Amino acid sequence: YYRSQEHFQYVLLRGRHTDIGDDAQFHLAEAYYFNEEYDIAISEFDKLIRQMSFSPHVRLSRYRICQSYEKSSPKFYFDQDATQRAIQKYQEFIEDFPDSKYRNEATNTIQELRNKLSQKMFESAVLYVKMEEYDAAISYLKDLLELYFDTGYADQARLMMVETFIITNKLKEAESFLEENSPQFIDSSLKDEALMLLDKKRSKEPQKL
Repeated sequence: YYRSQEHFQYVLLRGRHTDIGDDAQFHLAEAYYFNEEYDIAISEFDKLIRQMSFSPHVRLSRYRICQSYEKSSPKFYFDQDATQRAIQKYQEFIEDFPDSKYRNEATNTIQELRNKLSQKMFESAVLYVKMEEYDAAISYLKDLLELYFDTGYADQARLMMVETFIITNKLKEAESFLEENSPQFIDSSLKDEALMLLDKKRSKEPQKL
């Protein structure tokens, strides 16, 4: 890949405005992409898109930019700017090229990336519960359920919301939340666990005479 980068740069230096200029620009970007130099690859693909909009390589270059941001996305516990950017780029790609053969792949990747973002929020809520910072935990869980209600961590967030309300002796809030969110559970075992926790809490409450 390094050798090919040198050769394509040489071609571009002397033939950028020729018939093979866009080919050289595209393959230079590809060389950076396959060498896992994603930041430079994004810059080179972007040059083709902006400067050679006539090129048949534009569509794939747009998709490669999406993939480059995705591959730059770190583990969930790190900063997720690249993940957010990847989602944005994939969504723009789908909107601009609805007939693309990459559409389904892009849609699935968006869901995977959104799941990573929801995992980050969920783990943050877990951390705050351990620190007994319950208001902060509830805030994270609410944001998760608002932004990522359709991800794999949504049901766990619903269960943790009930648990946190119970820990903080907010029985009415727990009951109200579960009543409103019960139909949203996909995993029935987690919903049953939430109901069990609520029933257990009710049984320990002093009976009113």
